[in-house]
Amino acid sequence: MQWIQRPKGETDWVSALHEAFNQDPTKPLELAVSKLLVSRGIKRYDEALAFFNPAKTALHDPFLMRDMAKAVDRIEAALTAGQRILVFGDYDVDGTTAVALMYSYLASRGAEVAYYIPDRYLEGYGLSKKGIDFASDNQFSLLIALDCGVKSVDEVAYANSLGVDLIICDHHTPGALLPEAVAILDPKRSDCPYPFKELCGCGVGFKLVQALEQSKQNGLDTILHLTDLVAVAIGADVVSVMGENRTLATLGLTALRTYKRPGFVALLGKENLNDLSLTDLNFSLAPKINAAGRMKHGAYAVSLMLTDTFEHASEEAKAIEAFNRERRATDQLVSEEALALVESLGENDRYTTVVYQPHWHKGVIGIVASRLMSTYYRPTLVFTKSGDVLAASARSVQQYDIYAAIEACSEYLIQFGGHAYAAGLSVLEEQYEAFKVAFESHVRQTISETQLVPKIYYDFELDNTHLNSRFHRILKRFEPFGPDNPQPVFRMNAIVLEKARTMGSESAHLKAVYRGIDVVGFRLGKHIDLCTKPVDILFTLDLNHWQGSTSLQLKLKDIKQSLGN
Repeated sequence: MQWIQRPKGETDWVSALHEAFNQDPTKPLELAVSKLLVSRGIKRYDEALAFFNPAKTALHDPFLMRDMAKAVDRIEAALTAGQRILVFGDYDVDGTTAVALMYSYLASRGAEVAYYIPDRYLEGYGLSKKGIDFASDNQFSLLIALDCGVKSVDEVAYANSLGVDLIICDHHTPGALLPEAVAILDPKRSDCPYPFKELCGCGVGFKLVQALEQSKQNGLDTILHLTDLVAVAIGADVVSVMGENRTLATLGLTALRTYKRPGFVALLGKENLNDLSLTDLNFSLAPKINAAGRMKHGAYAVSLMLTDTFEHASEEAKAIEAFNRERRATDQLVSEEALALVESLGENDRYTTVVYQPHWHKGVIGIVASRLMSTYYRPTLVFTKSGDVLAASARSVQQYDIYAAIEACSEYLIQFGGHAYAAGLSVLEEQYEAFKVAFESHVRQTISETQLVPKIYYDFELDNTHLNSRFHRILKRFEPFGPDNPQPVFRMNAIVLEKARTMGSESAHLKAVYRGIDVVGFRLGKHIDLCTKPVDILFTLDLNHWQGSTSLQLKLKDIKQSLGN
């Protein structure tokens, strides 16, 4: 594991920002804050104020997005004429939250509206002809596609032939040809002037709702209760948490605590949401919401999010919890088989990991791909049989664009889509081996040896004066954490840990004490022997809540023997 310090930023900017805050240059805590801000691209006092106090006024005008006026006009026409509207979205967290958001809003406007989530196994990812047939057969004259559709040229043409109008709200990179929809809302369109490009699919849906309200001369207050859905999607879809997403995530966490959506409360298992963070949502909510689409059907998740009573939410949450238990068991089984298959193939000289078994559950191959990627640390594809074709989930190492690598081999594929670090694709079984060879060849030619070495990034070295609750409170103001604003990671060198021991199943975890502060290292129990000598550590500064008491703790990211010891 390679330890790399994040770029510090220009010293002059750090000093100027520190001075702008009127801070004593001899105080290390305040100077550390300025360093963290500058390393995240925040160099001026006004930028720092906006960062620490995200306000709804910072949200961009939704009409800056290409085709927004067209989308608003078509929806208002449908509402006025009493036309039926179908809301279509994918089965993952981003798609289902987007559907719940749009459905809730249109229902509040009195629309005759329904929603449709495609079946992962019968229809696959994205806008489906089966969904379009459903719209046509049930007299829906307008279909709003969320978190998908920007590459669905054939499907949109099919919808047009049936008299179904399409509005697309997507955030994926478009292909060379755009579908002939009524409106295509996607900040990644090359001709879209919208200033923030990193919205998630639910975020694009929210901008459409914002525009609809703005066209009626209403402010944001009428729709702030919907931002809890956006916050969950931002966290789950691993998009940037800077810029407009930081504002939306902050508003969404406030909405989650204020309005307490019954479905979310039921899944979280608690009503006290005051300390909930975006990271908590990723670990507590997102896997359960995803489990519905992975193991049964994404419509279960939408129904839970739309439930307006705690009694009904509690019952629906039990079904979601059961799906999640099934998902964990299936994930464990497929992971073990996949790891064994990689070892049996003996392909240690490869630059990629590509494995296939026809019986693997399609709902967990993305999780398995992530696990294989972490184990072997190289671009990874996990295939399974899906109907008459093979489907795969792809995961990548840091700083390598796996979407571009897949696109370079697209001549072998039926379809593909996704992002730089996570993607999906399908291929005819007879093309599998040829694609595997082409993919390995392309990655081998385009990836560097350094990209195949796992890395941990840290901000800078701390001394003991920073290990206090005041500094932790300052760091909390940097939340929500995520891409482009990671949780600060610090380094300390040549420290002596006391009372070191292992804990947990198979002694997997490390527990120690440093200057009276608890130190915990999950999955670092294998390094217990290092603790007899001085060590260097990378860590985050966290709080431990246990049996009603709260204490400061150092959560280890990695540990190694100090140089010279």
